Amino acid sequence: MKYFTTILLLIFCMESHAQNKIIQGAIQDYFETGLAETYVYNSTTEQHTHTLENGVFSLPKNNVGDTLVVRLLGYETKKIKLKESDFTTFLTIKLNPKIFQLDELILKQEIDPMRLINKIDIKTNPVNSSQEVLRKVPGLFIGQHAGGGKAEQIFLRGFDVDHGTDVAISVDGLPVNMVSHAHGQGYADLHFVIPETIKKVDFGKGPHYADQGNFNTAGYVSFVTKEKFNTNQLKLEIGDFNTFRTVGLFNLLEASGKQNATLALEYIESDGPFESSQNFNRINVNTKYTAQLSGNAKISFAASHFTSQWDASGQIPVRAVDNGLISRFGAIDDTEGGETSRTNISATYNKFISDKTTFKTTAFYSHYDFELYSNFTFFLNDPINGDQIRQREDRSIFGFNSKINTKSIIGDTEVDLNVGIGLRNDDSNDNELSRTLNRKETLENISLGDVNETNAYVFTDASFNVGELEITPAVRLDYFKNLYQDALQNKFKTQSATKTIVSPKLKISYNAADNINIFIKSGIGFHSNDTRVVVQRNGNSILPKAYGVDAGVSWKPFSSLFVNTTAWYLGLEQEFVYVGDAGIVEPSGETRRLGIDFSARYQINDWLFLDSDLTYTHARSLDTPENQNYIPLAPKVTAVGGLSIDKFKNFSAGIQYRYLGDRAANEDNSMIAQGYTVVDANINYTLKNITMGVSLENIFDTKWNEAQFATESRLNNETQPIEEIHFTPGTPFFIKGSITYNF
Repeated sequence: MKYFTTILLLIFCMESHAQNKIIQGAIQDYFETGLAETYVYNSTTEQHTHTLENGVFSLPKNNVGDTLVVRLLGYETKKIKLKESDFTTFLTIKLNPKIFQLDELILKQEIDPMRLINKIDIKTNPVNSSQEVLRKVPGLFIGQHAGGGKAEQIFLRGFDVDHGTDVAISVDGLPVNMVSHAHGQGYADLHFVIPETIKKVDFGKGPHYADQGNFNTAGYVSFVTKEKFNTNQLKLEIGDFNTFRTVGLFNLLEASGKQNATLALEYIESDGPFESSQNFNRINVNTKYTAQLSGNAKISFAASHFTSQWDASGQIPVRAVDNGLISRFGAIDDTEGGETSRTNISATYNKFISDKTTFKTTAFYSHYDFELYSNFTFFLNDPINGDQIRQREDRSIFGFNSKINTKSIIGDTEVDLNVGIGLRNDDSNDNELSRTLNRKETLENISLGDVNETNAYVFTDASFNVGELEITPAVRLDYFKNLYQDALQNKFKTQSATKTIVSPKLKISYNAADNINIFIKSGIGFHSNDTRVVVQRNGNSILPKAYGVDAGVSWKPFSSLFVNTTAWYLGLEQEFVYVGDAGIVEPSGETRRLGIDFSARYQINDWLFLDSDLTYTHARSLDTPENQNYIPLAPKVTAVGGLSIDKFKNFSAGIQYRYLGDRAANEDNSMIAQGYTVVDANINYTLKNITMGVSLENIFDTKWNEAQFATESRLNNETQPIEEIHFTPGTPFFIKGSITYNF
């Protein structure tokens, strides 16, 4: 009996060992580049996993004879019957690209079903201008109101985010938002990104993500750039208003799975539709090197530089146009404009610590210069010289972010644990706001000093996967230290303040069927205030919390249609509005936003795609009486959509519309920022290595206002100031031709 028991135990152990054999490998494309987020599934044991950023995977509980299914949207599905030798070698599986087929996708197999929207959009309607970069986020609108060189104004989830106060933006782990910026808190200038280098756009709405910190209240946007280009490319674009753009994309090394190096160049200039020429130009240079190291490690180095300068006609009052003083494209003060530059250097290291544990760290450095001249009130404050202001700074940013991911199985529960840590330091010298005359003479320094701000953080989240249910609790801790040296004070003194905030999060996701995913997300986020205000308030009430809840469903009602519907709530305990043009902060009290987001993607056939995004928001202040509680410029209804043709008999084309509804311009809704509908179109034809294209913007020549504000101003012939809508006119009908050579 004793020997029989021993034999049974040995058989059990052998069987247990057999059922726990681990398969390790990498999923690659034709160029031996790793394919991230590929679904790897053992159809026998029903174990599954997804590949990491470098395409590597590790799958437990396999047996000889089991069938491995490898699936990624846009590639042929591959099935592999496991052999004994597969358990002793590193398995390399190559996938061949194929025609994009939405009906092949199973939502249950996606890490995040909402990422599907980005995959479809990038495939069917690639980004081809810097203005379109942020528009890839469903429900996000942008507006330009300073000659093309200034960061775009952002609208998302009932927020007039200004230039980034409530949306956290990053590129390859490098933060884009600027804290305590001369023109406004969270200023995010993405113009250093060359659109053709973007590989994917990751995004999330609401303050629900532990790895996203400052400015992640309405949401976040994270861009990932390409490690290689499909071909070398030269592109030339010529359009109305003396618009000229040229782009070069080059692979510096022969494409391989071991190392890649790229170089991207861009030059663009335009006079714009305004009567006073914008004289806008921008130069961009980007380079990136990646290499696979021994031990399943990967390293990447990236560097970029851009410089831009422009003139601007600025915002103009409605009365000046109605009275015939100027045209829609005229100017009250055409001496506005500016120049800016940014140099970025970053290094990223990925490493498999063990079969189930990975480590990633990114270190970055940026040097940034900014100078902007504006005039929003004309002769309100200074009837003689006018109200032109200068905002200027010289900034260095240093930091890093690191994350460890480990996967384990506890009983029947799969656990995916992330632990991260990071640091960011901003050193802004000569942060200035001054009154000026004709860009040349400084009349008065309103504020001038040096800002030093440090943000250290740590976060953790753990996903517990039990069958079709996934529960992810998370928590984040942020520490801020703010230092300010006021150069306008006679006596030298460093003002300082510190603050810590804890932000818990919780996500619940349930796969009701293969193609129905139900989710609830909740979390607390925050946006910081300007250091100059923080030290004045001794650190009090400078990290207001944002409370958010999302509830929704992603599903495929039939094979070629993907739909997402989300109802959401977002409340801020204090919505600070930083008025960078006046150097002050206006606390607007507690606010609440309720809304519904709807997105749909439909593949009509192999080459025809339909997309639609619709948002509705009800935004109100809670600290003011009814009918006085509108949040100025908060979007109420937005909609975008269109039809795209992808590679039909050498043709690609599309027609897209965007709609922004009327919205309150002030607290009592007595002034309205008028809405608009703009329709754009494009068509491209490819013949061997050459692609010729035509892009049409605002094809119906709609008169629309790209940016609008309720502003009190005075013209030089007026005795009393007037508060009314001031606007920047949107681009009229615009045609641009392009030719691209691939080699």
